[in-house]
Amino acid sequence: MPSLDTAFLILDYAAVAVFGASGALAAARRGHDFVTFAFFAAITGVGGGTLRDLLIDAPVFWIARPGYLLVCIAAAAAVWLAGRRTWRLSALLWLDALGLAAYAVVGAAKALSLGLHPISAVVMGVMTATFGGVLRDVVAGEPSVLLQREIYVTAAVLGAIVFVGLTAVGLDRILAGLIGFGAALALRSAAIVWGLSLPAFKGRDEGGPG
Repeated sequence: MPSLDTAFLILDYAAVAVFGASGALAAARRGHDFVTFAFFAAITGVGGGTLRDLLIDAPVFWIARPGYLLVCIAAAAAVWLAGRRTWRLSALLWLDALGLAAYAVVGAAKALSLGLHPISAVVMGVMTATFGGVLRDVVAGEPSVLLQREIYVTAAVLGAIVFVGLTAVGLDRILAGLIGFGAALALRSAAIVWGLSLPAFKGRDEGGPG
């Protein structure tokens, strides 16, 4: 079994790759050039981790390791070479789901490794998992994932809580990470397949006066 640091580094690169691909797919839907593909891939792939590192006053992860940016460019190239395909929207949803689940764990793990409180670690996991997708949608001019009724942020919350909670009770962090990843991915997958959503707020005047 790989060491703890190696396991989370692999998961981190994997999350950047799939989020990068989702960013490139958003550019593909708009018919942009390859430079824009790479830009979308980069902001989506490293956006959440950048926000996390700035908030916890840690060195921004991709500055010391530019390999993360190379992974984003490679993901953009893969989408570019795939050409026109009818499966792009479906691929965008599923790649985003994989990135969300992985980053919920990676973000929380990094926060814990720096001594943050478990609640703060959960918040960092959620921010890491969701901010890249928000940036992607804003830049692409698409409706933000945060404004969709379908379960999204909740899946990241679940994954981060499961990972942090299992770590707190002494479970091996690699196993806790796998379980947290699985929990987040399962919930997000169910939301994609069955359109699950949380109950919406109903204001008093929704149907008119009174």
